[in-house]
Amino acid sequence: MDLGAQSNLDMLNHYLQQHVAGFSGLRTAEKFSDGQSNPTYLLKAESGQYVLRMQPSGALLKSAHAVDREYRVMHALTSTHVPVPKMLHLCVDKTMLGTLFFVMAYVDGRVLWNPALPDFSIHSRTQLYDNMNRVLADLHNVDVNKVGLADFGKPGNYYRRQLERWSKQYDLTRTENLTDMTNLIAWLNDNVPDDDGQVSLIHGDFRLDNLMFSAETEHVLSVLDWELSTLGHPFADLAYQCMQWRLANDAVVPGLASSNREALGIPTEQAYVERYCERRGLSGIANWSFYLAFSFFRFAAIVQGVFKRSIDGNASSSKATAYGELTPVLSRLGLQTTREPGLF
Repeated sequence: MDLGAQSNLDMLNHYLQQHVAGFSGLRTAEKFSDGQSNPTYLLKAESGQYVLRMQPSGALLKSAHAVDREYRVMHALTSTHVPVPKMLHLCVDKTMLGTLFFVMAYVDGRVLWNPALPDFSIHSRTQLYDNMNRVLADLHNVDVNKVGLADFGKPGNYYRRQLERWSKQYDLTRTENLTDMTNLIAWLNDNVPDDDGQVSLIHGDFRLDNLMFSAETEHVLSVLDWELSTLGHPFADLAYQCMQWRLANDAVVPGLASSNREALGIPTEQAYVERYCERRGLSGIANWSFYLAFSFFRFAAIVQGVFKRSIDGNASSSKATAYGELTPVLSRLGLQTTREPGLF
């Protein structure tokens, strides 16, 4: 659907005036060029600016692109220390735009794409990373019972369930046979840690470019893109973010592998993990190599799905094809972590 077509704008304007308090005079709907999953639009109206997020067109994998879950979790977090945009309306009537969508308040800030933060001072880099760390710890400290999310995930060993889910997703979107990925999946299945009982609300895609920062300070204004959120093990989020320390600087998802982090004012992976543990009152993390390897596997399965959608013609971003080159890199890095010490 061409959301920017005048006929669609008129229809959407009429609908939102009935369902979003104070909304009036929709003028344009401009698609954000970045983002790989759910198409997202900036709505400009006489009453202000808004953001609309919808499912992509075409056939969707089961449980994927759940914008209704995104809406629910962000709405629930409004009363917590985790910064999220204000949710305004969820539309479950697919006759409107052909799919589910929701509208949220526009947050005026900046998204930072390069983890080396070349345009910032040493002090600002240190503060930006520390603020990310604090927000992640705050997220994992949320009392899911108090915010109404006690049923937001399934019981049982999170990693067993996630291995099964993403292995199936990967098989459905696989375009070539990767020996490293096959071996990584086998190692993970053989080395799942015993369930330690930790259950938190997790974001599922917690990384630098899914945070909105203030334009003037290092403060985090909003955590975005909650499509993969669920109840699970908190170290999954932490290890997922720490992958960025190991990715190449020039990858389609850039990392810090060859950066002089000390000179930049960016914490080492170990220092970042230790600060997180301090904030959550943890003495350390056993099985760290498993959590990292799992994160590389899961991310590889995700980007493979993005690549497959680009082949099928329903990807949300022009960068989608480049993600196909990242799958073998991630599976190789995942295998490398299996040979590292497993304790922090």
